[in-house]
Amino acid sequence: MNKRILIISLLALIAQIMSAQVIKIGIIGLDTSHSTAFTRLINTNEIGNGEFKVVAAYPYGSKNSESAYSRRPKYTEEVKGYGVTIAPSIAELLNMVDCVLLETNDGNVHLEQAEEVFRSGKKVYIDKPIGATLAQAIAIYKLAEKYGVTTFSSSAVRFTALNQEIRDGKYGEILGADTYSPHHPEPSHPDFGYYGLHGVEELYTVMGTGCKEVSRVHIPSGDVVSGIWANGRIGTFRANIDPPGGYGGRVFTKDGVKLTGGYTGYQPLLAEILKFFQTGACPVDKEETLEIFTFMEASNLSLRKGGKTVSMDKIREKAEKEARKLLRK
Repeated sequence: MNKRILIISLLALIAQIMSAQVIKIGIIGLDTSHSTAFTRLINTNEIGNGEFKVVAAYPYGSKNSESAYSRRPKYTEEVKGYGVTIAPSIAELLNMVDCVLLETNDGNVHLEQAEEVFRSGKKVYIDKPIGATLAQAIAIYKLAEKYGVTTFSSSAVRFTALNQEIRDGKYGEILGADTYSPHHPEPSHPDFGYYGLHGVEELYTVMGTGCKEVSRVHIPSGDVVSGIWANGRIGTFRANIDPPGGYGGRVFTKDGVKLTGGYTGYQPLLAEILKFFQTGACPVDKEETLEIFTFMEASNLSLRKGGKTVSMDKIREKAEKEARKLLRK
């Protein structure tokens, strides 16, 4: 073998080894800006150091949200510009990838789509909301356990650096917190589950779990939900329908009042997702995600009851029964 052939063979071997080391990612759902943003950040190596690549996407898809599915053609063309192959089915996408970003904007179809991924044994991040309802969220986690796979879901505001510092106790023991975020109701989803989830997730990021009861009032510009934690702490969430917009809040500690981090971009969340794809370790405990959904569902019932206090335990018990029915279908 001459020197030239040897060099070519060596380069081919190196390319093969490097290719094998890249974690190939597939996207389900090209009806949200998250799909294009994540693809750009990963495939331009702005995040991930070239160790990951979005290689395939299945475009579908939200069925009931016009604001979502109308964007699908545009987002499909955008991801193709980053070298992404458009797969005709989830099954074919799964044959091309190692891990999955389930990005479909409609939480109502996440249960069906997630189960197909779970059966393949591949790790999957499920974008918010993990399901449209608490019962759907419970059913998704039960299916993940059934198939022995790991998954998580989160709003980007959770991983803002300041919010993580507050959670870790850098600014002292948290006595209570108030958070806020935009609230854009979507008829296909129960109330906060579609967008107000961001502010509720920020509340739980700094307060942790343990809320026992919830009450909610409605005003023309939005809603205010108060939760009482088991240790007597109070956390509130303000859902803003009209301006002022934005994301944020404040925490009350023994050392004073500290503003929360709000939203600072997708990079912190995406970094956690990629770490999860490498290690399989979930950065958000499923019980915290399920309590977030219980909090939102309890707030809905409180609103229907004119602001009366609602027990979180009773909401969870009811949803567990509904989840079992969903899994029997």
